[in-house]
Amino acid sequence: MHAPRAAVALLAAVIALVSPVTAGAQPRPDLGRPLAQAHAHNDYEHPRPLLDALEHGFTSVEADVWAVGDELLVAHDSWELDPGRTLHSLYLDPLRDAVRGKSGVYPGWKGQFQLLVDIKSDRPRTWKLLERQLAEYAGMLTRFRDGQIERGAIRVVVSGNRLLADMAGAAERLSFYDGRSGDLGGDLPAELMPLVSDNWNTVFDWNGEGPMPVRERARLHAMVARAHDAGQRLRFWATPDRAGERRTAVWTELRDAGVDHINTDDLAGLRDFLRS
Repeated sequence: MHAPRAAVALLAAVIALVSPVTAGAQPRPDLGRPLAQAHAHNDYEHPRPLLDALEHGFTSVEADVWAVGDELLVAHDSWELDPGRTLHSLYLDPLRDAVRGKSGVYPGWKGQFQLLVDIKSDRPRTWKLLERQLAEYAGMLTRFRDGQIERGAIRVVVSGNRLLADMAGAAERLSFYDGRSGDLGGDLPAELMPLVSDNWNTVFDWNGEGPMPVRERARLHAMVARAHDAGQRLRFWATPDRAGERRTAVWTELRDAGVDHINTDDLAGLRDFLRS
């Protein structure tokens, strides 16, 4: 039997008294200079989820979620679930605090902050629960309604166990679909699929050793052009992420090609690379 939300909230409050990670949330996080291409992969694994990313200027963060009762818990694997680490406490509440009184997360920045929610549990139930929770924060979110996009400070995109049929058929929603490279140039519009993501190693053979082959560079630039022509953004995961020449070479190709989100677990490393 799953604990009711009130019990989960009470336990979260107790954990916050003794856990520096949960208790680290601040009403006004320190903000770095925004970096449009910086995406924090598995952001929740940092000492201060979201807050560390904002301090480093990241404009996109990723959180894996599991539906437990009527709560969404943030963790990579089911055995890591902690009732004190919820989507509310780690992301939605701090983001609401960050945008309060402003037009966006970063003052003066004209871009849109992205919260990428990677669904790990049952697809239909988890997405419907996500939509119910997002409704509590609708004022800060981009939404789809009456066939139109109403822009907010933050766009929520669903990855992982996403449910295309339900999302495409919804007359109104607060989340959007993360496509794959095979969806580029297809029938899914940016109003439904604003982001296209894929595993770098399934699309390209080059891993940063030596120069990038001419054909693969041309393929990368063509994918970026195809996405941008459709009003969509492009991201790759599983790129080299250990500091060194291979990572720098791949990041350089991604940056120069105009890939919208460069994926990393190394916040300081990507910040320094993009600022250089």
